[in-house]
Amino acid sequence: MTHRLSALDSSFLYLEDDNLPLHVGTVMIFEPPADGFDYDQLVELIAERIVSSPRYRQRVQSVPARLANPVWVDDDAFDVSYHVRRAALPRPGDEEQLEEFVARITSRPLDRGRPLWEVYFVEGLSKGRFAIVTKAHQALVDGINAVDISHMLLDTSGGDDGGLGDAADRPPYQPSSLRLVADAMVDAVRTPTMVVDNLRGGAYDLAAASRKAFGLVSGVLATLAQVGVKPAPDSPLQVTVGAARRFDMVRTDLRAYRTIRTKLTRGRYVEDVTINDVVLATIAGALRTWLQSRGEHLSSASVIRAMVPVSVYDDTGDHQSGARVTACFVDLPVGEPNPSMRLHQIAFSMRQQMETTQAVDAASLSSIGGFAPPTLHSLGSRTGAAMTRRLFNLAITNVPGPQQPLYAGEARLLSTYPVMPLTRKQALAIGLTSYDGQVYLGLNADRDAMTDLHVLADAIHEALAELGQSKRTRSSR
Repeated sequence: MTHRLSALDSSFLYLEDDNLPLHVGTVMIFEPPADGFDYDQLVELIAERIVSSPRYRQRVQSVPARLANPVWVDDDAFDVSYHVRRAALPRPGDEEQLEEFVARITSRPLDRGRPLWEVYFVEGLSKGRFAIVTKAHQALVDGINAVDISHMLLDTSGGDDGGLGDAADRPPYQPSSLRLVADAMVDAVRTPTMVVDNLRGGAYDLAAASRKAFGLVSGVLATLAQVGVKPAPDSPLQVTVGAARRFDMVRTDLRAYRTIRTKLTRGRYVEDVTINDVVLATIAGALRTWLQSRGEHLSSASVIRAMVPVSVYDDTGDHQSGARVTACFVDLPVGEPNPSMRLHQIAFSMRQQMETTQAVDAASLSSIGGFAPPTLHSLGSRTGAAMTRRLFNLAITNVPGPQQPLYAGEARLLSTYPVMPLTRKQALAIGLTSYDGQVYLGLNADRDAMTDLHVLADAIHEALAELGQSKRTRSSR
């Protein structure tokens, strides 16, 4: 039995080109156990874990004459060692060298002839550490049939769980071209407009793919029309994206954000401001510094609009059953000189959207099969990719993670940085994950447009310190 890609998943494949690879990644830095951790152990661990997610052993197969969307088929030549690769930094490797390595591999599209994922085992980091860098296509990680591979690798036990069954032993299923056509015709009877869409002009242009993605969600167009009445403002982030990337990793202390929230919001205002608002205010302050370093003119009304996928939970707080992603649009007030005022403006905007129909419920795009930051980052990037870039200047995903140590086998995870894909004509994407008392930011950027990405990375620390030293404004009392 074949499984057909949804129109949304298909659109990610059609929208992708050499300058715009649409995969999501994670950079994880580990401390090895006393007896070590090597490449062979990682290969064995991944081989065991992907048994529970057959999609990681499947590739995309096009249907003859494009009578229907592509299908997932078993890769009869699947070789886990092809997908799990070995790399090394010059010893003793530092974070800057790791960032450059991530930038290089992030810019490379995945092999369409094989399952759409890769994992790199990176040796040579200082203090005996190693890194695992993952890449998984947005068409693959839908949160239903497949979660992000980082999700499968990590657990809280620090040991081998095993016992995942024998699904990997089943013979691969390879449908013939005749079978693919027959299945497509059956689907065409059920959905006759599908054939017309796929045959039109013999090609699937970008505009058509975008419309297909939008058309999946009931009510999304009307909601986005409300948000997009006023297009996103012009900014240096709006450029024609090239093939090369820059990547910067930033680590901050979760306690600093909590302290700022407590200090700048008291009384009835405490419930109105979230940790996510403090994070966004920090990024707004960093963007302000970055713009000023470029000599950009900033007025009091200057803003940069961010698309912010926000994880939401039901009243029970059950991460497994209640998690979903809501995409909000917030104008980051980069022209506001007062950091406390920036925070409260952002908090008001976020609260207003969460309470109105302007928040687009990404559960309409795909539901989440279990809570895990890497998977939620993937779903957040899918939400952004399905929306017109005229509505926002950059995407910022902020996913709360576990506050206890995680392990790959017996190797302890020290830090984790999301790698979010760029969208067309947007030079920067920011992903954040909180984990074990820290907040980790991954800044992925166009290499030519963001030669000063390090300025923005350094400014994040400065903006956080500035918020910590700020006093409450009159309007916040």
